[in-house]
Amino acid sequence: MKHDTPANPFDPDNPRRQTQDGLFSRHEVALANRNSGILLETLPRDITPTGTHYLLNHFDVPLIDEAAHQLSFEGAFDAPYSLTMDEIRTLPQVTMPVTLECAGNGRAGVSPRSHSMPWMYEAVGTSAWTGTPLAPLIARAGPRDGVQDFAFTGADFGFDKGMPHAYGRSLTPAQMAALDVLLVWGMNGQPLLPQHGAPLRIVVPGWYGMASVKWLTRIEALTERYQGFQQVRTYRLRTGDDDPGTPITVLRVKSLMVPPGVPDWSTRTRWLREGPVTLQGRAWSGGGVPVEKVEVLLNGDWREATLAPPVGDYAWRGWSIDWQAKRGVHELTCRATDADGQTQPLEPPWDIAGFANNAVHRVVVHVAPADG
Repeated sequence: MKHDTPANPFDPDNPRRQTQDGLFSRHEVALANRNSGILLETLPRDITPTGTHYLLNHFDVPLIDEAAHQLSFEGAFDAPYSLTMDEIRTLPQVTMPVTLECAGNGRAGVSPRSHSMPWMYEAVGTSAWTGTPLAPLIARAGPRDGVQDFAFTGADFGFDKGMPHAYGRSLTPAQMAALDVLLVWGMNGQPLLPQHGAPLRIVVPGWYGMASVKWLTRIEALTERYQGFQQVRTYRLRTGDDDPGTPITVLRVKSLMVPPGVPDWSTRTRWLREGPVTLQGRAWSGGGVPVEKVEVLLNGDWREATLAPPVGDYAWRGWSIDWQAKRGVHELTCRATDADGQTQPLEPPWDIAGFANNAVHRVVVHVAPADG
């Protein structure tokens, strides 16, 4: 771990911080202490236990009085209105399993990497989200002709790159019409926890998690494109500081493996005895596109795994394959292919911020003799 050079984080003119592969600053370690990833050993479960669903919160978690909280529909609406939490809970209710993945998942595997939350593989999870479809509520407010964006603003506030702002994102009217966006108050059969957006958030199925705004306070109809920091200054695929980039939206196809055997405490490298082993994991893609194939690299050959039944249109899918583990050191690798023919790359795709890295998952396994 290295120490950062002191700087004023509230100065928007600060240059990009430099990083060194494999060496993380104390600020990055502090981010990793606040944010957490899934436990890969829980991947056999269709639904991620709530306590192990990944977390990425930009600022402090707002502690909101649910009894006093209201969601307001503002801006270019003909019939703006507000809803209390009691009113929201009387609306038509649906529960949908949705896989959410942080757009920065895999950042630590991109070289050179960006100075940010040092995610490896674990920033993903699938929950059964309970709420109500959002599109009818927006329609009820009567968007005016010429609306270009619906902006969603949360109660969390802070600084990023020296810029103060409440966390906010937007969707166009066309995106709202195409996506099954939920206004959510429940997670896995229980009320939302504070760190997951209580008492109210949105979930945008099939997109990276940055779109699913937590601690939602207002929805604003805009006749000009939304210019919020988290919409235009980040969450864009860029090749350099001067590149305006491409907005990040739909999840890229990806897979993970349950690490077999048992771990070394500090390195998490795996150990098991030789013999038959069933390898298993999860695979997913975005935009409701199903996963069609998962392959595992075993002894130099790609072998196709067996897929479990789908969990839902926007949820990951289980896979498994049998392996005759032989003594030695092995690097196991899995890759998924979706119905659009997109396959995970062997090496990380380049992006200046390390976004949307869907390179294959690699697990090092030490296999000991059966009688050792």
